[in-house]
Amino acid sequence: MTAAASEVGRQTRRLVDLARSGASGAPVSLGLLVVIWVLGLATSSVLSGPSKFVERHFAAGVVPVEHGRLWVVLTSGLWAGGLVGYLVATLLVVFVAAPVEHRIGSRRFAVAAAATQLLGTTAALMAAVLVRELDWGWGFRLHIGVAVSPTTWVVGAAMVASSAMDTLWRRRIRVGVLALLLTLALFSGHLQDLVVLASAVAGLLLGPSIVGRSARGEHLAGSRREGRVLVALVVAAAAIGPALAALSPNAVGPLAVLRDLFRGAGVSPAEVREICAQSRGAEDCRRGLLALRLGGVGPTVLMLMPSVLLLVLADGLRRGRRFAWWAAVVAQVLLLGLSLANFAVRYLGLDGTQSLFYGLHSPNLYRTLAPFLTPLAVLLVLLATRRFFDVAAPAGTYRRCAAVVLGTVLGLGSGYLAVGYLVRGQFDREPTAAALLADFPQRLVPPVYLQWLDPQFLPDSRVTTALYEWTGVVFWLVLCVAVAATFLAADRAATDDTDRARRLLTASGGSALSWMTTWAGNRYWFSPDGTGYVAYRVIGGVALTTGDPVGPPETVRAHVTEFAEFASANGWTPCFYSVTGELRAVTDALGWGGFQVAEETVLRLDGLAFTGKRFQDVRTALNRAKKSGIRAEWIEFPHAPLALTDQINAISEEWVADKGMPEMGFTLGGTDQLDDPQVRCLIAVDDDRTVHGVTSWMPVYRDGEVVGWTLDFMRRRTEGFRPAMEFLIASAALLLAEEGAEFVSLSGAPLAKVEAADADDIDETGDDDEERWERSVFGAVMDRVLDVLGRTLEPVYGFRSLLAFKSKFQPEYVPMYMTFPDPAALPSIGNAIGRAYLPDVSLGQGLRLVRTVIGRG
Repeated sequence: MTAAASEVGRQTRRLVDLARSGASGAPVSLGLLVVIWVLGLATSSVLSGPSKFVERHFAAGVVPVEHGRLWVVLTSGLWAGGLVGYLVATLLVVFVAAPVEHRIGSRRFAVAAAATQLLGTTAALMAAVLVRELDWGWGFRLHIGVAVSPTTWVVGAAMVASSAMDTLWRRRIRVGVLALLLTLALFSGHLQDLVVLASAVAGLLLGPSIVGRSARGEHLAGSRREGRVLVALVVAAAAIGPALAALSPNAVGPLAVLRDLFRGAGVSPAEVREICAQSRGAEDCRRGLLALRLGGVGPTVLMLMPSVLLLVLADGLRRGRRFAWWAAVVAQVLLLGLSLANFAVRYLGLDGTQSLFYGLHSPNLYRTLAPFLTPLAVLLVLLATRRFFDVAAPAGTYRRCAAVVLGTVLGLGSGYLAVGYLVRGQFDREPTAAALLADFPQRLVPPVYLQWLDPQFLPDSRVTTALYEWTGVVFWLVLCVAVAATFLAADRAATDDTDRARRLLTASGGSALSWMTTWAGNRYWFSPDGTGYVAYRVIGGVALTTGDPVGPPETVRAHVTEFAEFASANGWTPCFYSVTGELRAVTDALGWGGFQVAEETVLRLDGLAFTGKRFQDVRTALNRAKKSGIRAEWIEFPHAPLALTDQINAISEEWVADKGMPEMGFTLGGTDQLDDPQVRCLIAVDDDRTVHGVTSWMPVYRDGEVVGWTLDFMRRRTEGFRPAMEFLIASAALLLAEEGAEFVSLSGAPLAKVEAADADDIDETGDDDEERWERSVFGAVMDRVLDVLGRTLEPVYGFRSLLAFKSKFQPEYVPMYMTFPDPAALPSIGNAIGRAYLPDVSLGQGLRLVRTVIGRG
């Protein structure tokens, strides 16, 4: 059996065990499920839905409440709308309600289910009465409608339970569920849709009082990766709405106005031409032409294709693609423009004629403006989250995509012209070659957007109908596939420069932090002789590097000089950050200034054994892990099972949320940096495959060989195995020693250093004291500023605590420096470093940081 098959089997068993364990501790939800089936069978409601008697006396609705049957707000949750409804309810109870009850307890589950059923149904009925005042058509449907479904209390209880969940799942469940329910309410628009939405909102409000809040609080801060996922959910929900309206002939919501456009009338082209011959501008003529355009499978599929493309773009947003963001923004702007044009023509009558856009019935102002709201809301979300989407595709990706799309357009156009001309007699009006060529662009546009244009000819046979209706479908399918392929091409946005940098790094080697130069966000300067490079980013006029130049040791001085000249030629101030003492000596010889900014901790692996009193904490962690059934396991994050990577993402999001600030970057990696096959992850897992902690290790090369590994990512589960980090670091050191590695670097802690070490005492240059930067006024002031900053941020990010934690492993302390040629540029350099570490911090988060520091300080 392969490892993949074994993992699938293990996860299947885990899912079955989860359902079984949840069921064993869920008497309320399973008891309600039994009651639902018994009542359904007793009232003959299982196969064909609630009987008239049930609808009159037990289903929720405005009319039953007006007749004094107030109990319906509770009893409506004990029936379902037919066999499919009962089966769905069973699945929801077993896989949602039962685990929720098992998690929060039966008493609190019963309170949550009853409260959300009562409040949600009541609020939805009140909303139905209010809607009738705004939109009589929708309000009338709600007024005469009835609602029955256990989904109401299942969703409500789940939203209550989300209040005490971990950050990642609390956020995902809330955004996903609310986006879906809001879409159903606005597009499908039945009373039951409003009831479930209202129940979910009630669950959100009641959650803290019923189950309390998460121990980590309600912080909204999250990683860039999670922000991308949430935005993608919003865009996907907005794309599903029109498709839902198109495929649901019974949709009645305020945004379901598209449904009339998908109902073709049973008329032939000849009948339509006869009507239009009498008066082409008559409404009956235009209705007939519209019916011919919208009727049939091809036009329906074509009108769904923009929604499919938006779903593809949502996947690109999930991956952080810049192109997906721009394309989604353009799509929303176009939808917004069409909605505004509809309003101008339909309500203001700017074109002097009657438009059939968005339905055939005369709408009021509210209903005409309703479609304007969805693209506007999505556009605002996209604009507010622009900073999340900065992943670029490899060079040439979109040129190839454009070539494929353009080739498809040319091929389809040629085919449409050639075939159309050959069968021109099978149209209702024989077209010329010029007319076919002029008509081709319209074949690529969903017919819903062609209502203001009268067709010059219509198909009148199977061949011409296929040509007329499916040409656009083929174009959109190719477009969707081509765009999707650009997102799958290289998820890490590896550029040609990044690939070149990796090759140089693996061939020649670098410092312990050199693998960070391959991270997204860096730009590259390559030496003229092609032997090395400098990774840098330009922020506020400062060319801020990541570590030492990469290349042969004898070329370092030349690389520093040449890069400085390159930066100066572009008007930038060069600054080498987190560099070794060797590079500090080189820049000192050049007359640059510099000072220590961090302390790297290094473990030599030759003969390493965690013995003696000084390693007591480390041995305790190893022994406790063994007794607790915790083991260390190497994985590659890009190829690891979803069950593991999802837990790692959840652990990371909980950690970020606890800070209340965005995840730091620059020389501090996050989950994005795990997605690298050359980075190894060591996780602490138990027999149930629960991840208790995770560390990541970056390779350190010398002359083409891996000689060491550098610790980057460290996270542990809040309620998991407590000494997980001690266990993982010690296990990694022992395992890597067995593999022949020379050392492991526990990396540096920014703004932290060992006070006792005289790390700044370097005198390789022989300069006079007056020329020593450390002893200058600038150096003393800047060193003091960094010391104060480190102490100030300690309550939030804990860099000094991290350095103290690493001391448990009795490492060697290696100072890391920042060097620069011009002390007058220090304010700009300080700003650049701050923005590099926190590129996504907003004004609100900055104020929250200040409050947190004051509160914890």
